[in-house]
Amino acid sequence: MENGTILLTAASLGFIHTVFGPDHYVPFVALAKARSWSGARTAVVTLLCGLGHVLSSVAIGFAGIAFGTALSRLQWVEAVRGDMAGWLLLLFGLGYMLWGIARARHGHSHGHAEGAVTPWAIFIIFVFGPCEPLIPVLVYPALKDGIWTAIAAAGVFSAVTIGTMLASVFLLLRGVSLLPAERMERYAHALAGFALFACGVAVKAGL
Repeated sequence: MENGTILLTAASLGFIHTVFGPDHYVPFVALAKARSWSGARTAVVTLLCGLGHVLSSVAIGFAGIAFGTALSRLQWVEAVRGDMAGWLLLLFGLGYMLWGIARARHGHSHGHAEGAVTPWAIFIIFVFGPCEPLIPVLVYPALKDGIWTAIAAAGVFSAVTIGTMLASVFLLLRGVSLLPAERMERYAHALAGFALFACGVAVKAGL
């Protein structure tokens, strides 16, 4: 397979798997709106989570190549990670939603420390979350065309994935900003938690 075809395939897979995976961008939109994040903070959190998301799979893929691990075994590891990430997102979303409902009813405020916990929680979830298409993108070029082609394919896949995450987040934020949100402001945290919970359910269901 020619290098250009490999890189085009990597870019296409990075774009498609991100666009068709709402868990790649809905959590950031929900939390940015609920916590009134600035555009810069939203971009930084999305970028860091995207890096954690792709680099964890890159590390597993290259470790598998180095040790000669079969593709099926690497995909099994990614499936286990995906299951864990789905549960973490589901449980975190459920907890955040219940906290948001309680906060809306009692009008409690939150402090800086509490606000700092949320980005770290999302980052950890995204580190566990696998990039399933990335493993074949790494392994096949490494076996057929050499390690440098695999590195290039991983770089293209990662860049397109993160770029698509950022574009999707800000396009969706733009659309949400046009909605009349005043009436829902009180329940913003609860709605954000529900969005996270729904994404976790979708991941567990394989949607």
